[in-house]
Amino acid sequence: MIVDFQNCFLFIPLCFFSFICYSLFFKKLKDSQVGCDFLPSPPSLPIIGHLHHVLFSPTHKSLQKLSSKYGPLLYLRFFNFPVVLVSSASVAYEIFKAHDLSISSRENPPIDDSLLLGSSVFVGAHYGDYFKFMKKLLVTKLFGPQALERSRGVRADELERFYRSLSDKAIKKESVEIGKEATKLSINSICRMSMGRSFSEENGEAERIRGLVTELDGLTKKVLLVNLFRWPLEKLGISLFKKEITYVSNSFDELLERILVEHEEKPDKHQGTDLMDVLLKACGDENAEHKISRKDIKALFLEVFFGGTDTSAQTTQWTMAEIINNPKILVRIREEIDSVVGKTRLIHETDLPNLPYLQAVVKEGLRLHTPYPIFVRMFQERCEIKGFQVQENTTLVVNSYAVMRDPKSWEDPNEFKPERFLGKEEETRSLKFSAFGSGRRGCPGSNLGYIFVGTAVGMMVQCFDWEIKGDKVNMDEAGGINLSMAHPLKCTPVPRTEAFISNLQIS
Repeated sequence: MIVDFQNCFLFIPLCFFSFICYSLFFKKLKDSQVGCDFLPSPPSLPIIGHLHHVLFSPTHKSLQKLSSKYGPLLYLRFFNFPVVLVSSASVAYEIFKAHDLSISSRENPPIDDSLLLGSSVFVGAHYGDYFKFMKKLLVTKLFGPQALERSRGVRADELERFYRSLSDKAIKKESVEIGKEATKLSINSICRMSMGRSFSEENGEAERIRGLVTELDGLTKKVLLVNLFRWPLEKLGISLFKKEITYVSNSFDELLERILVEHEEKPDKHQGTDLMDVLLKACGDENAEHKISRKDIKALFLEVFFGGTDTSAQTTQWTMAEIINNPKILVRIREEIDSVVGKTRLIHETDLPNLPYLQAVVKEGLRLHTPYPIFVRMFQERCEIKGFQVQENTTLVVNSYAVMRDPKSWEDPNEFKPERFLGKEEETRSLKFSAFGSGRRGCPGSNLGYIFVGTAVGMMVQCFDWEIKGDKVNMDEAGGINLSMAHPLKCTPVPRTEAFISNLQIS
């Protein structure tokens, strides 16, 4: 039986009914069999456990509310899934310091053969040879310091393209949706860096890839539900959201296959230097360090597109919203950029080390509006945490949103105060700042993320004033796994001065 739901909450009544019926024939597992006996735990219900606590508001906020009431280290159960919830930097630090290797694997077997849930997924792969091989290639060819140095010119080109697009809108006095424009910037940059080509605007290719990334964003919560309910769904013969998942997977598969063929037919053009060339070489080499398939390559690029573009675009949008709501911060950033960069050229990424206040603004944007407020691991063996025994195969959930708004770690945690990061590099090195996860499975693209957001925000502040409808930007959050704005930021760019823009265009 295949069931497709446009709204994931339509699944809840069916889920309750199915499990009530299911429980008539199968004895429910006791908590002591699947998790922790003595960790603090909120009140639970039969069958569904603690699911009712997280249904009616964004997950990260629901979990934050639980932690504020019952403590920073909790045991939860969702049906038969045991979960340890961590919401403080001190507890997270202890876990990652003592048990990082144990929590670096994920043992979710593939659900189907799609690029999203199949055996080729990189982000959810077991911490073994495949994961290590792919991560090494990502670092050496895309995200590492030497790779970033080689691709600096690509990002400079795309930043200038971004600037000219905003300039055209400013001349026409048209409004701009910052998230969409930032997505174009990050997608074009990532594609040129990883595969040596960008997507064409003329034939609709670029619009299609942006549309697919948007659809993939909308699927994140549904994919989580599929993973969460895989055990009962398999028992009941239900394939949840199969039509949507298959469509997005097949669309990416078709697009990426065409690009792979293009690479294979024009080897002289690419000269084997980008990530896609290296992966294709490994795919065809019987003696390669690790044998991979074409599907592995496509799944990796799908994750790179999504993880490297949507996160940067969301952070850029949130940070610009905070800046517009705090005019004094905008003035201070602009003064710093004018003193370091001047008024005759665009900001370069090589300027970022000399712009500490701009860097602090980016970090504060990530602290308050981290793109993925929750990251998940799995205990592979029995561990002791704060004197409590945690059974193997228990899921670890770290609520970064709560950690980075913890009043015990941050003064005025809900206020946008970039100066808290000035002269305090240790803030971003400790787990109290966990915007990019932590440990062996921490995000390998964090340095690129800082560059994307820093140069995009720096250029927008350097070159334009911003007009909005009303006095303040609406900062409400949308529901979902990733932290997006409920009301996308729309504003009108206004050139600072005609002479300033003219000088930059000549430059």
